[in-house]
Amino acid sequence: MKLTLGFSPCPNDTFIFDALVNKKLDTKDLQFDVVMEDVQTLNVLALQGKLDVSKISYGVLPLVLNNYILLNSGGALGKGVGPLLITNNESKISEEEVNDVTIAIPGENTTAHILFTLAFPNAKKKVFKVFNEIEDAVLNKEVDAGVIIHENRFTYHLKGLHKLIDLGEYWEHTTGAPVPLGGIVVKRSFDVNIIFKLDKLIRASVEYAYQHHHAELSDYVKQHAQEMSEDVMRSHIDLYVNNFSLGLNNEGRGAVQKLVEIYQQLYPHIFIDKHQIFINEMITM
Repeated sequence: MKLTLGFSPCPNDTFIFDALVNKKLDTKDLQFDVVMEDVQTLNVLALQGKLDVSKISYGVLPLVLNNYILLNSGGALGKGVGPLLITNNESKISEEEVNDVTIAIPGENTTAHILFTLAFPNAKKKVFKVFNEIEDAVLNKEVDAGVIIHENRFTYHLKGLHKLIDLGEYWEHTTGAPVPLGGIVVKRSFDVNIIFKLDKLIRASVEYAYQHHHAELSDYVKQHAQEMSEDVMRSHIDLYVNNFSLGLNNEGRGAVQKLVEIYQQLYPHIFIDKHQIFINEMITM
């Protein structure tokens, strides 16, 4: 059985899925047709129901629950891992002024957008860009400030940019929960045994990566790392791949539920089908 599988070229995703898609594991009767895109493109594909299995931002999860269910393994949650709101040092914008200036956001359906909206619900001027365009947009003064994610949080200060607020810390202080950044979803229409087999395989792929490639990064990770230095790749993986990537525990599931609740509070006009979020709520044969 061949499944379409979407994930990003970022080191955390290629680290997690390397063994699964490059035949380093026995996947039995499952094969994978990889679709590698930035996370906002993956979010849109999930909204359109075009992929069988995909990494998505947790920010879009409430909108795809009618079609997809969340796997335990392969995701990114944690503390100290959230997006940052940054500005050009010359702009001298204060937190109080954020509501009235132009802010670049890495995609409308991203977790970063949800966290920004939680912190600044009255922000009036948001523009949506691909995540790796935001630093330059701030540097070139196309926007007054921007929300950065992924490897940019390790390098923004080297470009003369200034952090206004850590949106992940704001989430943690507000909710007491780890930040739910991205998860892996699979179409509900698949047989429940296939879904659980897939979840176990992704966990095995994470375990393989830790055992074989934590000390020496694989060529697969390096080839898709977009000219990142190896130190930045390692920092990226160390930040975003952790115990929650092996499997959501009660704390992780609670964080995801909290995000879905907050999404409903922020967008009360949007219907969210919450009858089943996690595969734990399914019954195996």
